[in-house]
Amino acid sequence: MNSNREVTAQIWQDILMLRQEAPLIINITNYVVTNNTANALLALGASPAMSHVAEDLPGMIELGGALVVNLGTLADDYIEGMRVAMTRANELGRPIVLDPVAAGVNRLRTELAREFLEKYRPFILRGNASEIMAVAGEAGKPKGVDTANSVEEAGAAARLLCDRYGCSVLISGATDLVISGGREARLQGGSEMMPRVTGLGCTSTALAGAFAAVQKDSFQAAVDTAAVMNVAGELAARQSPGPGSLQMHFLDALYTLDEATVWDLCNCKC
Repeated sequence: MNSNREVTAQIWQDILMLRQEAPLIINITNYVVTNNTANALLALGASPAMSHVAEDLPGMIELGGALVVNLGTLADDYIEGMRVAMTRANELGRPIVLDPVAAGVNRLRTELAREFLEKYRPFILRGNASEIMAVAGEAGKPKGVDTANSVEEAGAAARLLCDRYGCSVLISGATDLVISGGREARLQGGSEMMPRVTGLGCTSTALAGAFAAVQKDSFQAAVDTAAVMNVAGELAARQSPGPGSLQMHFLDALYTLDEATVWDLCNCKC
């Protein structure tokens, strides 16, 4: 097990690397959150590209450092673009981050998430507790894109998915849980207002793509993601009377994030 000091030091080093390299992150994402996630990537230091067009994606994947696939919008052309993009990402060895949005709500979402895990073997799977449980075949309690399950309830499902597909799993919640093989980390922070801002879960997935582009260890990339979301969320909440201003201050927190703040606010237990 790493000490908290070692983990925090690596988180900061990965933030620096991300800002230095500014990797291009290709996003096929929910149309509701496209602007939010693109701005978050820019604020942290990455470069976003947002597309779902099958003819457009192979060339973009060649230029990109990672691919983010978010199942929020499942129109036929989106699904086609996802398959084309993930096939090309696998061919080129680009890491894939998969977000099984609302898995468990219906058969389409659940089976598509399982298909993508089986065929394309993503680097990181990020979701809430109900989504992770549904993908693993357990009876989660989804509420649309929200969850009625706790992170700890989804731990066994996450371990099963890690073993079956070789990915790291990031379960977002009041305490985030990262699982990969025999390694686990729990991270706390953020704000109770964060679930009241549309797409912050999707933002986490996008940032996971940014860290996946610069950190070859999927477990560490997922830990980086949860830590940055929590620290930025806590900073934003200090200045925000409500969720509208939280969204604005969250982007500012990503942009101004410095080493002292990471050391002060990062709460990770491995």
